[in-house]
Amino acid sequence: MTILEIIQILIFFSLLIGLTPILGKYMANVFTGNRHFMLPVFGWLERLAYRFIKVDPNEETNWKSYAFGLLMFNLTGFLFVFLIQLFQAVLPLNPAHLSNVSWHSAFNTAVSFMTNTNWQGYAGETTLSYFVQMVGLTVQNFVSAATGIAVLLALIKGISRKTTDKLGNFWVDLTRSTLYVLLPLSIVLAVLLVGQGVVQNFNSYETIQTLQGAEQVIPSGPAASQIAIKQMGTNGGGFFNANSAHPFENPTPFSNLLEMLAILLIPASLTFTYGKMVGSTRQGWTIFTAMIILLISGLAISLYAEYASNPVFGHLSLMEGKETRFGITNSLIWSTSTTAASNGSVNAMHDSLSPLSGMIAMINIMLGEVVFGGVGAGLYGMVIFVILTVFIAGLMVGRTPEYMGKKIEAFEVKMAIIAVLAPSFVILIFSAWASVSQMGLSSLNNSGPHGFSEILYAFSSAAGNNGSAFAGLNANTVFYNLTLGIGMLIGRFGVIIPVLAIAGSMGRKKITPLSAGTFRTDNWLFIGLLIGVILIVGGLTFFPALSLGPIVEQLLLNNGITF
Repeated sequence: MTILEIIQILIFFSLLIGLTPILGKYMANVFTGNRHFMLPVFGWLERLAYRFIKVDPNEETNWKSYAFGLLMFNLTGFLFVFLIQLFQAVLPLNPAHLSNVSWHSAFNTAVSFMTNTNWQGYAGETTLSYFVQMVGLTVQNFVSAATGIAVLLALIKGISRKTTDKLGNFWVDLTRSTLYVLLPLSIVLAVLLVGQGVVQNFNSYETIQTLQGAEQVIPSGPAASQIAIKQMGTNGGGFFNANSAHPFENPTPFSNLLEMLAILLIPASLTFTYGKMVGSTRQGWTIFTAMIILLISGLAISLYAEYASNPVFGHLSLMEGKETRFGITNSLIWSTSTTAASNGSVNAMHDSLSPLSGMIAMINIMLGEVVFGGVGAGLYGMVIFVILTVFIAGLMVGRTPEYMGKKIEAFEVKMAIIAVLAPSFVILIFSAWASVSQMGLSSLNNSGPHGFSEILYAFSSAAGNNGSAFAGLNANTVFYNLTLGIGMLIGRFGVIIPVLAIAGSMGRKKITPLSAGTFRTDNWLFIGLLIGVILIVGGLTFFPALSLGPIVEQLLLNNGITF
């Protein structure tokens, strides 16, 4: 590594840490209904939205009604995106005259963007029209991200309120998240990206002649607007097939920095929002600290693996699958950030990462993507681990487990276990099925442990609602479109529903005042325990599978064997 690359890492983390309390405080004002500087700009639109959908913003619901509204809204979004893909050829804004999408690919894509996964088994520029990209996918980028924030807000209200079953209003939380957070930030980022050369137009594709005399089709389209929200909303779906490795999506080092920062900005800032809304910023910083320790640790291991000398590659750093304009360090900051944050966008091909680096990306997803994680989703996933940590610590020291003055009882622990097991079930069972079936094996590009890693990564990405891929697996088949789609649904709603149930249960409890016997959850001891529980749960669950894939591949690579 060079001094310049070290400076780039320091700039990235300095910006992330510095912006966290600024944006976090703003979002706390938005979500608590206080005045903020965007209220005069979009306040009229918020009021219009409530009148249009006939919602009383002052009416609050219990967790079951909150969950019902959330599920019905997401079902509607799924059906809309599914149908416009099936009838794409007769819809407007299709200058390339693209045909209708197959039913199984349409199902997978509709589920993917509805669940904030943005897994793509297709090439964007050759499969989807401008209409589907904008009206279908970009809209889902906003509302799926806002759905994650809404679930987090319900959980915060359940933790901070006492003796009530009211968790707020899903429609209000959804609207405010979209209008005051996601929309303004995306507009700013889109303008900055256009200034860097990211395309934003409605032109038809152009056919040009290369220097060698061959013909090449140059795609265009409204890319910058989708890229902005795909990063801000931790969605990750690329407008073009190569995602942010494509020069039309990510043309310069500055656009690369902006897009990397956007991946983590809102998830990191929500930790500060969480602290403000529960009445203790120390709680927010505790969670932030645990997250950033895990992120930096994963990045350090990845950097070591990619820069380490290996005789198989002539003792050279690994540049395969990476853009020369970004280099190894920026590629790895992106790979660790995008897999930690449920984003799934890429500026380098994960299939070409060293086995150890690829394993870090996989582990980030397998841990529930709680290292900042998706917008809202990462933080409520981390609170699940906080509950488990408090419960385990209480058993160790012989105290009644409490968090924020509320007792953690059997119901909360059971729901937390369900939320942890649901994605794990998808990852392990579906990967095993694909590994022993002809339908699963027929799509592999590599044999041996690397081929197994391709399958394991795909189902990890689906269950973790990440969306990135090893890229060596052809997932646009009936088998993978259906199984990955089902995995995305289980990974999303198998966590959301238990989280809302915990929120409802916590909200009904009394708050016990702190005493000398209270187990602190805002100090370094708790940070260590929390990280330990996350790693132990992940290690016990996934170590056998990882041993068959990236671990054995790395050991074989050290002995000169590649796949």
